[in-house]
Amino acid sequence: GINIGKYTFFTPFSLNFSSREIVKSILSILDKAFTYSSSLYIFLLFCALNAEDFISKMEYARMLYQNPRGIGCNKCHGENGEGKLIANYKQKDTKNGKLSTLSLSAPQINNMDFESFKKSINKSTGMMPSYFLTDAEILTLYEYLQTKKEQK
Repeated sequence: GINIGKYTFFTPFSLNFSSREIVKSILSILDKAFTYSSSLYIFLLFCALNAEDFISKMEYARMLYQNPRGIGCNKCHGENGEGKLIANYKQKDTKNGKLSTLSLSAPQINNMDFESFKKSINKSTGMMPSYFLTDAEILTLYEYLQTKKEQK
């Protein structure tokens, strides 16, 4: 077998001197890599146990508001939940054939009470997509919108 540090490696074939040295070099590199990676894992575990959150709750809420599951709330409801015009469009009246201009707007959501806010997210109607957010995510979004409303 080949001894490298505390490890002994057995090969099912015989190695000539140069092959043996190559294998020893490779195994030595792997041994060092394992030692370094073990140290890295221990360091990361230490950091995870002793560190604060990597992002604040408000940073998480902002990210969630801007892109919860594909399309951000801000695209329709505005940066602060103030509501927003999504589009103007023309529609032909089927009875008289006249064109009329209509608007599609998203409502203001930073003025809702929590229960109404939660219900509106969980029950998608019309243009509102389903996001399948957890209760904790919904609460985080609600609190975020309340702080944005207060900042105005």
